[in-house]
Amino acid sequence: MGCFASTPKDAGGNRRKPTSIGDVSVYVPGLRIPKPVEFSESLGDQLPKTLVERLTALRTRIVVMANQEGPTITRTRRKTQHGGSTLADLHQALEDYLPVLLGLTKDGSQLQFKVQFIWVNQEDEEEETAMANVWYEILSVLHLMAMLQMSQANLLLL
Repeated sequence: MGCFASTPKDAGGNRRKPTSIGDVSVYVPGLRIPKPVEFSESLGDQLPKTLVERLTALRTRIVVMANQEGPTITRTRRKTQHGGSTLADLHQALEDYLPVLLGLTKDGSQLQFKVQFIWVNQEDEEEETAMANVWYEILSVLHLMAMLQMSQANLLLL
């Protein structure tokens, strides 16, 4: 994208250069943050213990990071102790969690309906959505990943 007359010479004369760009508006998305889930109660006798522990560890990591990052998402980027951004770390945690979740959906498995996944709106903590469906969890994870990307783009505009 660009403009047709991009230089004063192309425009056929002297153009006044703008002194101010003006206001920049950015969309600040409302995040949905996950609440802790006990996988061992729902899946403990149907999956290997190591897989249940991995699911629990991955989701707990996301819950902790999202609760820390959620309130500060519109502020400037914070750095982790290793120099990366916390938004990038949360995004990586979501990427690690997604393939494990997709494993619960294989071959029409009934495991996809065993766990109650709960997500809370950041703006209105009283409004929470809970569903016993892995596809709901997958869509919620993808939504959070998209909102993080949008927030990172907004930070670049500011």
